[in-house]
Amino acid sequence: MKEIILCKYGEIALKGLNKSSFESMMTKSVKRRLKSCGQFSVSKAQSTLYVKPLNDDSDVDMAVEKLSKIFGIVKLCRCCVLEKDMDEILTKSLDYIEDEMETARTFKVDAKRSDKKFPFKSPEICIEMGGKILERFPHLKVDVHDPDVVVTVEIRETNAYVHAGSIEGAGGIPVGSSGKAMLLLSGGIDSPVAGYMMAKRGAIISAIHFEAPPYTSDRAKMKVEKLAKIITAYCGDINFFCVPFTEIQELLRDNCPEELFTILMRRLMMEIAQRICEKEDIQALVTGESLGQVASQTMYAMVCTDAACRMPVFRPCVGMDKSEIVEIARKIDTFDTSILPYEDCCTVFTPKHPKTRPNLADVEAAQNAFDWEPYIQKAIEGTKPYLIRNA
Repeated sequence: MKEIILCKYGEIALKGLNKSSFESMMTKSVKRRLKSCGQFSVSKAQSTLYVKPLNDDSDVDMAVEKLSKIFGIVKLCRCCVLEKDMDEILTKSLDYIEDEMETARTFKVDAKRSDKKFPFKSPEICIEMGGKILERFPHLKVDVHDPDVVVTVEIRETNAYVHAGSIEGAGGIPVGSSGKAMLLLSGGIDSPVAGYMMAKRGAIISAIHFEAPPYTSDRAKMKVEKLAKIITAYCGDINFFCVPFTEIQELLRDNCPEELFTILMRRLMMEIAQRICEKEDIQALVTGESLGQVASQTMYAMVCTDAACRMPVFRPCVGMDKSEIVEIARKIDTFDTSILPYEDCCTVFTPKHPKTRPNLADVEAAQNAFDWEPYIQKAIEGTKPYLIRNA
């Protein structure tokens, strides 16, 4: 029996005259992600992508898994493809949905008839299909309010499609539709979530990490690289920049007021990150900061940090509780890696009593008291960029 994956749009369907450009980006992303799954054809119609396996070697299970992580797709349906003939629909589709029906106790039928020339109306399709299901699977009962399985019959322009249940997609809009952003990626829980959330809004994500050997270990760096690798399942390939930061941190320790150490470190990180962004034609910075979570993430501290920036700084987690961030981290499979006990450079030389309400004038005076320029340049020159690919 022929099989197909129907990928339903969400927000893209509302884009008006720009809809075709969003569709094109998502189609290219789908084709690129499915290369490792075998041969598939991809076409679009009626706010839906039709993903069709071209031979028996095509891995449909893997394709569904990859498609569920592509931004722009809100729902996937793995369907059998039938002729638009009621007798064929009623006989052949039951074999296809047999496994789902055998393990269910209740069901309902939902019919969608976009081809109005089809001789049966939607309520009639539901009645006919429901009767055949009860005849074939007598243990089932109809429950139109909270069924275990929803059997959907879609009558579209070319064929009929039947499936028993759908899979939630990633939602959002296609990566590449909203410019480029640089994620400050630490080894914590929050920053991978921030990168995921910006990619969901169409940003192409690059990542920058600051390492401070020997205070941070190779395992800490490997942990961050693993986090970047995990989120490529959603974001696509990530350009990764690893900045040597030890010398700057030691100079901060020796030449700045201890209570301002963290905020000055953040400002210098931002300066380095945005200079790399300017060279790479990246338009914004992204951090995992959540308002009030730690001393460096108060509103006063964020104001002092942003004053050092010449480009927008996006903080998609800023209004979220830690539990909400953790929930997303678990969903995208970064949580278990984020809690591995390998410290990043943000925890090096942490002051005992950091200033939670820093004054911008005091912060700028402390930063200007030392010539950071040669060390910033040295750190940028020592940065090792490389590509972390989506498998």
